[in-house]
Amino acid sequence: MAEMDLPLSQARLTVQLQQAGPIPLDADFHCDAGELLALVGPSGSGKTTLLRAIAGLYRPAGGVIRCAGETWFDAEARRSLRPQQRRVGLVFQDYALFPHLDARANVMMALEHLPAAERGQAAEQWLVRVRLEGLADRMPSELSGGQRQRVALARALARSPRVLLLDEPFSAVDQVTRRRLQRELALLREEIRIPIVLVTHDLDEAAALADRLCVLHAGRSLQQAPAEQLFRRPASPEVARLLDRHNVFTGTVVAEEEGRRLQWGPWRLEVAEGLGAMRPGQRVSWYLPPSDVVLHRRGRPSRGERENPVEGRVVEMAVLGGITSVALAFDHCDDTLRFELPTHAARRNGLAHGEAVGVSLLAAGIHLMP
Repeated sequence: MAEMDLPLSQARLTVQLQQAGPIPLDADFHCDAGELLALVGPSGSGKTTLLRAIAGLYRPAGGVIRCAGETWFDAEARRSLRPQQRRVGLVFQDYALFPHLDARANVMMALEHLPAAERGQAAEQWLVRVRLEGLADRMPSELSGGQRQRVALARALARSPRVLLLDEPFSAVDQVTRRRLQRELALLREEIRIPIVLVTHDLDEAAALADRLCVLHAGRSLQQAPAEQLFRRPASPEVARLLDRHNVFTGTVVAEEEGRRLQWGPWRLEVAEGLGAMRPGQRVSWYLPPSDVVLHRRGRPSRGERENPVEGRVVEMAVLGGITSVALAFDHCDDTLRFELPTHAARRNGLAHGEAVGVSLLAAGIHLMP
């Protein structure tokens, strides 16, 4: 692909789209060549609409889409390339294979840029690349869900696309097949140096596959960053909740002789970063990753337990094999603090519904969201 030889900055896909309705959009994100960007958010957040806009199947009211140094869409300039001109590889959730064509012929549909005599062999080569050698003559109805997904991927890549768009590509297969296909996509990325945009509802899938995540809600892009940064440092309480982060609370900045603290109910919490720039009396939302909650061990206190010690009561315990999920409630707020620990540790420390439990909230983990 000629586009693969472009500098990464020129091969980048940039999307800036706005419209008031009928589907509200206020999205701004980019994806570099060789990068996989996951669009995540609840149903109705505009993920599939954005994919369709990139592919040229939907025309928004305003904005710009550029890819591989070319303007694909510019509302103000009244420019909108047809889908065929954009050369996009698109894998739909239902794969959208032609049921009356075998695997080879389905892939050949994307090879119209080649001489007719070369298309059959080229299609078989693409099927080999997605591990479907020997299955070129199979009809879609004779293939498993995972095999149909591979045919759809081979057809998308056979277009020599400038960008690859994946709309919930693994949702229709079982868990074992899904893991296998995810591994194959991770390996395939080493060969195709183009932007890849993945739409998924599965946060674990997004975190495992994507270089960066873009969080969407009601058509708005709220934050884009690597998964670890998003999960530990969400930009707002809204982003935290969309990412299924539970430990979101509200406190007040207070001044003490040794520096500012975060007043949370009866406790004044030390925070490693961010309080210095805030004024006393300021209300602030804050988040704590479950991994930064330390259980106070009964009869065996440790030094780490002196850091931001608080006490709550157990209102929920869910044993999930070797891991137990615990929720603590507090008298001063309605929100619960959630964390996980090994099931044997929960039993050893006598955790039970209604029990009072002491934990420490690590200062380095507290993330402020003014």
